Amino acid sequence: MSQVNLLPPELLARQKTRRLTTLIIGAGAVIVAVLIAFWFLQSQKLSGINDDIAAQNATNAGLQAQIGGLQDAQALQEEAAGKQALLTKAFAGELSFSQLLMDLSKVIPSDAYLSSFDASLTAAVPSGTVAAAGTTPFAGSFTVAGAADGFESIASWLTRLESVRGWVNPWLSSAAEIGSNTGLYTFSSGADLSNDALTDRGREGATGGG
Repeated sequence: MSQVNLLPPELLARQKTRRLTTLIIGAGAVIVAVLIAFWFLQSQKLSGINDDIAAQNATNAGLQAQIGGLQDAQALQEEAAGKQALLTKAFAGELSFSQLLMDLSKVIPSDAYLSSFDASLTAAVPSGTVAAAGTTPFAGSFTVAGAADGFESIASWLTRLESVRGWVNPWLSSAAEIGSNTGLYTFSSGADLSNDALTDRGREGATGGG
C-alpha cells in the first residue's frame, strides 16, 4: 500500500531544514558536553599536579631548613673546636706553683730549711719531640738556697728531690760550712722540671704541640 504526501514542497523543505537544524544543534550540544567534560578532567589533573608541586616545595623547604640547621651546628662545632684549641694552647706548659711549694715542704728534711726559692718555665716541649741542639727538653727548673744540719741532711734533700713526680736531675750548686767545725752548712740546689710536673691541662697543651 503506497502513501502519497500531499504537503506542499515548500513545507516539506522547511520540515527537512528544521530536522537538520535540530540534528546539528544536538550534535553541537554533545560536542560541547564532551569538551566540558574533557576540560573538567584536565582541570582536576592539573589541580592534582599543582598540589603535588606544592607538597614537594614544602618538603624541599623543610629539608633546606634542616640543612641550614646542620650547617649552623657544624659552624658552632668548628668555632667551639677552634676556641678549645686556643684554650689548650694558652694553658700549654702551665705549672701549679702552689703544688710546687707544697711538694717542697714535704721533701725538705726536718733538720734543714730553705731561705730562698726561684722557679722559671720554658716553652713546653711536645711529648716525644727531640729537643734541638742548644735547647732544653724540660718544662722549667727551680733553684733554692738554705741551710742544713750536717752534710747528710743535704744528701737526703737531693735524694728526696727525685721522689717528686716531674722533678729530675737534682743538683747541688754549692755547700759551705757555717763557721769552723759547726757541722752546719749553707747550700744552693735545684732541679729540672719535666712535663710530668705540669698540670693536667698544661700537659695536654704540651702533648698537643702547644
